Amino acid sequence: MGFEWRAALWSQFGAAIDMLENTVRACPDDLWRGREADPGLWSTVHHTLFGLDLYLSGSVEGFAPPAPLGLEELDPTGRLSERPYSKDELRAYLEHGRAKCRRTLETLTQENALRRCIFSWGEVSFAELLFYNMRHVQEHAGGLSDRLGQALGSGPGWVAKAKTSLRAR
Repeated sequence: MGFEWRAALWSQFGAAIDMLENTVRACPDDLWRGREADPGLWSTVHHTLFGLDLYLSGSVEGFAPPAPLGLEELDPTGRLSERPYSKDELRAYLEHGRAKCRRTLETLTQENALRRCIFSWGEVSFAELLFYNMRHVQEHAGGLSDRLGQALGSGPGWVAKAKTSLRAR
């Protein structure tokens, strides 16, 4: 896979991650924690980052997020964490995901792009999984931005491309 394609994919994937980061930064504490009937924005941010990390791994087998995060997202009952994750914990997870995404794209080969990845929802190549993952991050970043806009009168703005560039190998 050529550098130009990997750089273009990073530019847009990184922008989606940057937009998610902007929603975390802009979120007031009461919306972050939520209320009794609403688990808060933290749960959507956690779900999004968990998916980012998992799909960059390409498989559930052997996957584990960094501590203190758990595997509750894989629970078929939809159980949430025992406690809301803090902004600092999920900002650290966001940085973990951003770095993992960048490393993945910097080292992506044709062979790895064609590798088959199997999840409960289907089987795709790793290349297609990268696009699926980027759409997942952007979907939730947009939804969170919309919720912030409704609550605060405006949400974080659009990010056209990643704030950093991909390095050539």
